[in-house]
Amino acid sequence: QVQLVESGGGLVQPGGSLRLSCAASGFTLDYYAIGWFRQAPGKEREGVSCISSSSDGSTFYADSVKGRFTISRDNAKNTVYLQMNSLKPEDTAVYYCVTDPLCDGIIPTDFGSWGQGTQVTVSS
Repeated sequence: QVQLVESGGGLVQPGGSLRLSCAASGFTLDYYAIGWFRQAPGKEREGVSCISSSSDGSTFYADSVKGRFTISRDNAKNTVYLQMNSLKPEDTAVYYCVTDPLCDGIIPTDFGSWGQGTQVTVSS
């Protein structure tokens, strides 16, 4: 069973930080590019960040999060992380991770389905 499970979301004040986790089971994550996407209420899902396979290691960040978010992977834990700093109210969304071969911020079309996601709420 190929599965990605998001966790780490929560409620934070503007300027705060969270670290999201994307834990893989059923496959070896380091062979794949993993992308983070988010969907805010009333808005379309959008690309946030992506990290390529370990042999490549290149990353993508949306302009809106560049300089604030950092994506990384821990192959020993089969997990990809998204460190989110200097959070803004507009970062409020459900965050999802999926395999993303092109790793370009565009919603991929070659994966099975979205998971549960993890809710991030930034509010004072």
